[in-house]
Amino acid sequence: MKLGARILKTGIAIVLSLYLAYLLHSPSPVFAAIAAIFAIQPTIYRSFLTIIEQVQGNIIGAILAVVFVLLLGNHTIVIGLAAITVITLNLKFKLENTIGLSLVTLISIMEAPGSDFITFAAIRFSTIMIGVFSAFIVNLVFMPPKYENKLYLKIGSTTEEIIRWIRLSIRHDYDHQLLKTDIGKLKENIKSIEQFYTMYKEERSYFKKNLLEKSRKLVVYRQMTIAARKGLDTLKRIHRFENELLLLPEPFKEAIREQLDSLIYQHEQIMLQFIKKIPISTASPVEKVSIDKKLLFDLFLVHQKEFAADDDNQHLYHTMQIVASIIDYSEQVEHLDVLITSFHSFHHNEVSIEEESNQ
Repeated sequence: MKLGARILKTGIAIVLSLYLAYLLHSPSPVFAAIAAIFAIQPTIYRSFLTIIEQVQGNIIGAILAVVFVLLLGNHTIVIGLAAITVITLNLKFKLENTIGLSLVTLISIMEAPGSDFITFAAIRFSTIMIGVFSAFIVNLVFMPPKYENKLYLKIGSTTEEIIRWIRLSIRHDYDHQLLKTDIGKLKENIKSIEQFYTMYKEERSYFKKNLLEKSRKLVVYRQMTIAARKGLDTLKRIHRFENELLLLPEPFKEAIREQLDSLIYQHEQIMLQFIKKIPISTASPVEKVSIDKKLLFDLFLVHQKEFAADDDNQHLYHTMQIVASIIDYSEQVEHLDVLITSFHSFHHNEVSIEEESNQ
């Protein structure tokens, strides 16, 4: 099991919150640690949003706790009614993420009111806010996340796996059950890529130059994700309609194999060009077209005429899906090529991806 940055940050936030609570002589430092657990976030931007929401949610919990205790006491039924009210108000103000900590604030204040209840409530509220701010400080200064690295490496490994399976599938040289299992894993990888993309997008740039560079990178990474998804769609159709592929005339099958080989080779080259492991091609977009779309389409039309008298049109429908998927995948790869070439025309030696685990 790998010890991730968020696990370490959570531990450090707990230590810091407890230390500050002891330093300020808080009577219940454990509440600061609980708040720190709730408030830790994967990015600095999310941490900033969280601290704003947690302040609002905790104010709601603290005020309602005081109001209910002063008016109705702190009977268990009253605490339950107050909790329902807190949840309702948080939902009304769209503070769903703060419900847990708001309830902690509510219960911590209502469970043991003393003679000087207002002071007691203020101390409990302050203790919980110590935990929230401790989590923010840890997120701000400790182990800044490198989501660009994680994003690119996840896209790269997923794309490589998709290309490997396409290469095997068009030669009918693979384990069907293993491919079916891996397609499920690749779908999860695409979801993970989208999460990393969101986190990278949320990271803030403080200089105009970096902001412009990042904006262009975001466009490139988004297109990389789209191209990977289209590659996976093509793989799924090749796997699902394998029998239809086997029934195609030999020239048609050979054309599909050659065009896909050319397409996945270009996709591999483009991914390497982005990090400058191979030189950027100076050819025009027209010269770099990866597949002959007209050839595939013409072969499909010829094949359609041959099956025109056949009552079973399922074969044609499935073949059409395969051809359409390949063409769509090709267009996304070509667009990615244009974006990466454009990116490198504006930014030289700007891409720095460290070799680290992307898990």
